[in-house]
Amino acid sequence: MDFEKLFEDSKQKALSGRYITLKNIEPILASNKKGIVAEIGKSVEERSIYSYQIGTGKIKILMWSQMHGNESTTTKALFDFLNVLNSDSELANKFLEEYTFYCIPILNPDGAKNYTRVNANEIDLNRDFQNLTQPESNLLMQVYKDFKPDFCYNLHDQRTIFAAGNTQNPATVSFLAPSYNDAREINDVRKKAMCVIAAMNETLQNFIPNQVGRFDDGFNLNCVGDTFKYLGTPTILFEAGHFQEDYQREKTRKYIFIALISGLQWIYENDIVCNETDNYFNIPQNMPVFYDFIYKNIKIYYDNKQLITNFAFQFKEVLESEDIKFVATLVEIGELKENFGHFEYDAEGAIYSDDDDNIPKLEQNIDFYLGEKVKIVNGLPKV
Repeated sequence: MDFEKLFEDSKQKALSGRYITLKNIEPILASNKKGIVAEIGKSVEERSIYSYQIGTGKIKILMWSQMHGNESTTTKALFDFLNVLNSDSELANKFLEEYTFYCIPILNPDGAKNYTRVNANEIDLNRDFQNLTQPESNLLMQVYKDFKPDFCYNLHDQRTIFAAGNTQNPATVSFLAPSYNDAREINDVRKKAMCVIAAMNETLQNFIPNQVGRFDDGFNLNCVGDTFKYLGTPTILFEAGHFQEDYQREKTRKYIFIALISGLQWIYENDIVCNETDNYFNIPQNMPVFYDFIYKNIKIYYDNKQLITNFAFQFKEVLESEDIKFVATLVEIGELKENFGHFEYDAEGAIYSDDDDNIPKLEQNIDFYLGEKVKIVNGLPKV
């Protein structure tokens, strides 16, 4: 299969960038032709929560995105995938015969509107699946009980800090087959999720070699994936991460799309009884070793002494007038021996200065100078 052509043919062009809200998806849902769109509930601030159901197959797949409102890449990929299902292709017909899909594109519309991880009550919905204190959590649990899925797809974004293992390769896509108990044991339910992940990883290695990671499987029953796995449903966590220079995550959405297609293909083409878990555990574990920018060998004056040191900057994502601004913030000064930068610059001993007091300050956005010729503006050098 030509996955890249399928993606280009299916890409939902009405969705782009990082800020995806109901305003963006409601016109798409309204233009739907094949599936069933329903308002299934309301958020804390009374925003609509929609479902999209399509297919008549015996294998039932429950998918939800933007449980964390500022994690929108998988929402874009989900609508790309729904465009495949709404086509008249042989693949679409096969999927619709084999599967019934129940999708919640934005579970946390208040968080999406405010570009926050939490909901309007400042609760992380992904830590609320035992207490079920929030309307959004209760809604997903009720959908789960009513729909009785064979697989759950928990769709998220992850930060740019993660590498695939202790390497200089960003974890562009990461997966997890959550545990169902503290001992992290492997039963048939968890094996099913592991086998699907292994199949998706095998395909992705053709596109992003050595850039697929695996999350730590520590058990937390408050999390939705762990809860659904505990209740007996194979659940797969998808994490859309960083691809080189792709801060809008337009390339990453393609790899999530490819993962969705390839994993679903594998499920219906295989018996799903799989005892081999090595391919899953061979996926390198995510390691938080990246910063967005690292500046090396900068000369600073500190305590009446000259020092040669390194700076690490991380972007903060700030919502301004329905647009996300990336603000480079100084987060660490030191040796940074165990870290990598998505962008690295060797100052070669150039002297640090700024327009204030020539003292770098943590947790601030700093435009500064290296020597007399190079100015750093929002993390990037301007010569």
